[in-house]
Formats: sequence, structure tokens, C-alpha cells
Amino acid sequence: MRDIVQWLKDNDELKIIDEALDVELEIPHIAYIEVKKENSKPILFTNPINKSKNISYDIPVLMNIFASKALTKKIFGTHPDIIASKIEHLLKFKPPKGFINKIKMLPQLFALRNVPPKRLNKRGVCQEIIIPKDKVDLDKLPILKTWEQDGGAFITMGQVYTQSLDGELQNLGMYRLQQYDKNHLGMHWQIHKDSSTFFDQYKKANKKMPVTIAIGGDPLYIWCGQAPMPIGMFELMLYGFVRGKNAKIVKSITNDIYIPHDVDIVIEGFVDPSILKIEGPFGDHTGYYTLKEPYPVLEVETITMKKNPVYQATVVGKPPLEDKYMGWGTERIFLPLLKTTAPDLIDYSMPENGVFHNLILAKMKTHYKGHAQQFMHAFWGVGQMSFVKHAIFVGEDAPALENWEAITRHILNRIEPSKILITRGIVDALDHSSNESLVGGKLGIDATDKPILNGVESLLNDKELLSKLKVLEPQIVALKQYFTDTSNPICVVSVTKIDSMMKLKLDSLAPHIKILVIVDEKNNDLDNPYMLIWRVVNNIDATRDIRLTPFIVIDGTNKNELDGFYREWPDDTLCTKEVLDSLQKRKLIDIDDEFIRKFGLLEF
Repeated sequence: MRDIVQWLKDNDELKIIDEALDVELEIPHIAYIEVKKENSKPILFTNPINKSKNISYDIPVLMNIFASKALTKKIFGTHPDIIASKIEHLLKFKPPKGFINKIKMLPQLFALRNVPPKRLNKRGVCQEIIIPKDKVDLDKLPILKTWEQDGGAFITMGQVYTQSLDGELQNLGMYRLQQYDKNHLGMHWQIHKDSSTFFDQYKKANKKMPVTIAIGGDPLYIWCGQAPMPIGMFELMLYGFVRGKNAKIVKSITNDIYIPHDVDIVIEGFVDPSILKIEGPFGDHTGYYTLKEPYPVLEVETITMKKNPVYQATVVGKPPLEDKYMGWGTERIFLPLLKTTAPDLIDYSMPENGVFHNLILAKMKTHYKGHAQQFMHAFWGVGQMSFVKHAIFVGEDAPALENWEAITRHILNRIEPSKILITRGIVDALDHSSNESLVGGKLGIDATDKPILNGVESLLNDKELLSKLKVLEPQIVALKQYFTDTSNPICVVSVTKIDSMMKLKLDSLAPHIKILVIVDEKNNDLDNPYMLIWRVVNNIDATRDIRLTPFIVIDGTNKNELDGFYREWPDDTLCTKEVLDSLQKRKLIDIDDEFIRKFGLLEF
């Protein structure tokens, strides 16, 4: 994996584009579209340029490295479930009895020698070229601007290496990094992250914080950076466990932080804890822009790199994207660790259109009343699982969690208001729907019981039901029902909103409705359930936007003062039409109106 481009070529997993393309919008738009297609591949852009700055780069851009499940398995070297089984075996490890059993255990014990990173007493290939501080120029790197409303160019696949003030703890995280000028970057480490904890230590001590950012190398490095490792465990230990060999690391040139010897580009610097600067906006993996906020600033001391480096980047926005496959690997590998907190957990799935922290499905063994509710609280108290907003639990008789239609039908036949838990807790810093930052509503659904018998009293077709709804509420403009053969059909309506949806007076229609989901007419296609789920789980705060009587009402509209919401509501990420038209004309992309609408690429 030392030469990732050659490895991809050898595995017939690389698409190469030699045409000159702009790092602002053009390259990201192509990558964004490619990974949404079946059988997508990584793309190497060999001739990146920046039209606005009149720059031609001599460093190619590699995107969509995790382009499919098949390629992700190749990167791991095996199926993630096999890695998970090894972790599970270690968690159940008991000292062997008897000489023969101890001998049999030796290979496994020797294999653990490969877990800790190995420090090299020499420079790495990532330090073949060293650029001193007076010649540092971030404009020499093909840093991308992905979305039109982005606050600037962002490094999107940076491995951010930090350490505690005493040097005892090391961390590898994956955070976006905004380029401010030739030698300053915005550090978007959120308050719940280890790097932010380290930052607080340096701030209290009034000392500058060393940071080293690596780009490129083995793609498993960046996957480890987003893995939910326990606090205090260096993520490169996970690399050693998965690869079966130590990560070889070398000391940075200007600080004491160690980084992999074979990455392509290294940016070293220091963060002054007394300086904060506005960072953003940025079109993030939620499919919405995160807003402008103050974050720490890195002053770059030096840049080192390989000879002939490759710049790795990712594009985030509306699903599906390559984080779908990175998240799938994380989900499978960390199942055994989650079971240590919830031992009756059988399996779980975090659908990509729930952008992972917004929706989780879990299958469990139930032994007593309230067991599922107990699991809900356990999930909301475990590491990054604490950010999950909506959790649905099913019993061991449920279909496979990734059989979307079957599992949805199974859940709908078991939903009843008495088995719904609404509470509050911490939410991801990227969440935009709660009335206040970092704290918001959470929803838990217990669908582990037997099917319920009481369905809709009088089922109407879409045309009849829409007619009745419009008489009561003229805001409603369109309607579509899903799963009408279940005990809880889903009725989705779109509205031209003029008041809070919680004020809708529809009680008289209780005989015809079990679950009512409301979305804005603008930019929502009622025939596209994939994107409707994405929209709704992004847009709701359970404590504000769900009503359980006389039927379940879920308000997935954009919020404003009418809803008691006084924060700024962000836009969702949209492609730039002129860029799409230009790429289409040059035959660099091939999409039609159906594709554009299916994935919400443009406003409609």
C-alpha cells in the first residue's frame, strides 16, 4: 500500500482524468457524482488547477478511495466482520490452562506485538522534501473548495495528530481544516473530540499546542482517524491490529509528534490557544452547511512531503458518498466493543441516509419488559453512540437490518405510542435542528414486541385523503402513503408552511392516519423515500417536532421562529448548475434530470 495509486491500478480500481480541472467546485462535483453511481471507482485528477488564483499544480488529486464495499474490503485486507471476530475473541480471552494450550496460544500473543506503532530513528519518505517556514505556501497544495457557500478551501482528508500536554496520550483524528492564507489553517475539532480536550490542557497552561497533519499514504490511516476508539488509545494501534504489522512512525521536524513514515504530505505547526478565528461555513457530511463559528488556528512551521506526492481528498454532502463505506467498516468492526456495554445486542446498522448519528437500527435479545428502553439509555451513554438522535430496536426474530423494505415493514407492524421514548441528551456539534447547540431531543422506539393488531380504521387512497387534508389545512399541497398494508401506514405530506406544524388541526382524520410525516414542498420529492428519510432525521428534534396523539405526527420541515427556533437554519448542499452544465458539455460527467432529482443535486 506504499504507493496507493499503483495499488489501485494493479487492482483495476482507478479512473484517471487528465483534463485540466479546477479545484474549486469542478473536481469535487465530479467526485460527488461518481461515488453515487453503481460500481464507482477512485478518481485520480492528474492536472488540477485553480482558475481564480491562476495556479497549475504539480501534485495530482486522488478522491473516492473508499468507493465501494468491495474496495473497502480490499483496503482492510479482509471482510470487516473477520476483524470484528478477532476483536471479540480477544475480549473473551481467558488465560490458557496447561502447557499444550499455552503453546497453542503463542501465535495469537505474538501477533499482538504488531499492534503498537513502531518509532523509527530516521526520517521517513514523507520527509524527503522539507520546506522551511519562510517558504511555506499552502497555495502550492491543491486544496479543494467543494461547495459554493463554503467559506474557502478545506483540507478534507487530513490526519490530525495531537498529543496531551504531558505527552503521554496521542490522538489521530479526522477533522476538516480551512485554509485562511499561505500559512494558517482553521482547526475544526469539536468540543467532544480528544484534540479539543488536549487543547484545553494547553490553554490552561498558556502554552502553544503542537499539531501535525498528514495527508495520503495507506488509506487505512484516515479510516483509523475517524474510528470511535476509547479515550486514551492511540488510533494507530488499531492500524497495527487490522494490518497485522506495526505502523512505522517518525518524529515531526519541528515538534515531538510522530506520524506515519510513508504519508505523502505533512503540515506541521503550533496552535496559540489565545487565538480563535471564524471558521466555515462548510457543506458537511450531514448534507447541510455548518455555520460560521470561532475555532483555533494553526500557524504552519514547515511542510514536508515525498518526492512526487499525491494529495488525497474526500467530498462530503448528501448521501450516498464514500463515508458510507468507511462507516460500514466502522460499524462492523466495532460491534464486539458495543456488545461489552450491551451484551444482548445481536447486530446494528447505521444507514447512510441517516448520516450515521441521526439514525440507528439495532437487533437485540429481550428478556424482560423495558429491556429495549434500557438499551436506549446504554447506547446514549457510550462514546460516539451518545450522539445518536434516533434509535429503533427490534427483536431477534426481525429480518436482516439491511433488508430495508422487510425491516421497515417489521417495525411498522410493531410501533405504538406507549413504546416510544422521547428524551434529551447531547447531540453532534454538526446537528442544526435542536433549539440550542450540542443538546437536543432523542427518540427511541421499542419494536421488539409482537405485532400490534389495531391498524388504520378506514384506509383511504392518496387522492381521497389529500382532499380531506386540504379542507382542514390549506398549507398541505401533496401527499403520498407508504406501507399501507402494515399496522402503521406512513402518510407523507408536503406543505407551503405558514405556521408551526404542531398547530395543525387534523384530529378528525384519526381514523385514516397512523403516522403523519410533514416536509416542505421545496426540494422534497414525495416519491423518493431515501432522501425523505435523510431530510426528516436531519430536521427533527424529538422534544419539539413529534406529537403522539391522536396519531403520530413528525414535523420534518425547516424550522424558524414559528416553531420557537431562533438559531440560523442552514441551507442544504446543492451543486452549482453552471458547473454541472460545463462538466456535462465536456463529457466529464453523464447524468440526467432523474439522477439530479434522485440525489437532490439541484434546487427544485
